[in-house]
Formats: sequence, C-alpha cells, structure tokens
Amino acid sequence: MSDQVSSLENEIELTRERLGATIDELVYRASPKTIVRREIRSVKAYFVDPSGAARKDNILKITGGVAGAVALFVIVRKLVK
Repeated sequence: MSDQVSSLENEIELTRERLGATIDELVYRASPKTIVRREIRSVKAYFVDPSGAARKDNILKITGGVAGAVALFVIVRKLVK
C-alpha cells in the first residue's frame, strides 16, 4: 500500500511540474511583447529573405496595391466633383 501511495505522490509531482511548464509557456506566448516581436519578425520575413536580401516581388506587390488604391481614390474623387 505504501508503494502505491509513493507512486501516486511521484506521479502527482511530475504532473504538477509538467503543468507548471505548460502554464509558463502559455504565459510567455500570450505576452503582448512576445506577440509584437513575433508579428514584427513575420512582417520582416515577408519583405526580407533569411540571407538579408530584399524580396522585391513582395515589395512590388504591396507598392502596386498602394498605388492602385491611391489611383482609385483620386479617380473617385474627380468623378464625385
């Protein structure tokens, strides 16, 4: 009986340690600073490849989209006047 109690106590302690580590990881991942850093890395990765060179195709896509939106606003504004 004592072996079973000891075994259960050990299992409970191991489970507590795993839960503690999991909670610590969740707190870290949900931290606003961590989220901001992750998003900044994601945006940078979209415009710069791992070697540090600019990804011109993605930059041109964004530039084209912005230019198209500005042109659309200018045209609509001229038509409304």
